[in-house]
Amino acid sequence: MTLAFLVPLGLLLATPAAHAQVPAPVPACTVTDPELGELSGLVADDEHWYAVNDGGTAATVYVLDRDCQVQDVLTAPLDPYDVEDLALGQDGTFWLSDTGDNDGDRDTVALIALTPAGETTLYRLTYPDGRHDAEALLLDPAGTPYIITKSPLGTAAVYRPAAPLTSPGPTPLQHVMTVRLSSTDTPGGPVPGVVGSVTVTGAAASRDGTAIALRTYTDAYLFPMKDGDVVGAFSSEPVRVPLPNEVQGEAIAFQPDGSLVSASEGVGQPVTVVAGAARLVAPKPPPETAKPEGAANISESPPDEEGLPVIPAAAVTIGVIVVVYLLFRLLRGRKSY
Repeated sequence: MTLAFLVPLGLLLATPAAHAQVPAPVPACTVTDPELGELSGLVADDEHWYAVNDGGTAATVYVLDRDCQVQDVLTAPLDPYDVEDLALGQDGTFWLSDTGDNDGDRDTVALIALTPAGETTLYRLTYPDGRHDAEALLLDPAGTPYIITKSPLGTAAVYRPAAPLTSPGPTPLQHVMTVRLSSTDTPGGPVPGVVGSVTVTGAAASRDGTAIALRTYTDAYLFPMKDGDVVGAFSSEPVRVPLPNEVQGEAIAFQPDGSLVSASEGVGQPVTVVAGAARLVAPKPPPETAKPEGAANISESPPDEEGLPVIPAAAVTIGVIVVVYLLFRLLRGRKSY
């Protein structure tokens, strides 16, 4: 959806600049199938990418090989309103985020669970604070869904279910936090000015649960995650990964090896890969504590046959000198009779 206004710069908060060692995205292949002209969501396993289109009249997931060729189509006769993103559960279930609401006229949004066997379950959801347009979905390691809204002001609201999901529902959502982004100079996207670089269009979580990503039309933001804590992750400082010159970048995913995969709407657009991107936010090992000079020689001495440490020759020599010196002082201090 094209936005015909600009955001006042004073409303945007600073975000970290791109890390100096962030690798550039590399084109892997080009999507040429006209059935994927509105590619909006993406997930990955060891061999395939799985994609959904924006909108649609059925719950449909396209199976792509690493050459961007469609190998299979998983579908079920359930007519969604506006699918925008895709997530993959630990059990292999695909979660379609039927959360698009460009016109702000939906009383409920939905998640659609689609199994590889083609079985679907519909879960309707309600926001606690009015209607929202959302194009981003991720699952934490426990399988809890998080929906991130699309705002041209760079303030993306994060929601999760306030109770266990029920079908068909609705299940109420709760607002858990707001992520604030600021504009960048990365080129690309369908919206001129600063809006495209702050509007969240997709999300993803790494297979090992150590990283999550948000994307805009022009950039991806990687956050370190610990113990499945999505709120804590979004509260930390992200690493920005520019995704330049995408026509309408809306899809983002992690491969199992931690590489970041990005794709845009439009036939003839490339799928790009940022190799090992999850490592950019991996926890760093604690620095080794330097030992005082000579301490290693004493503490690391091998034990003798009875299990006691063997005193190095240098230490023995020092001890002998000290003893001789003390005896000398003692003898000099005696009186002659």
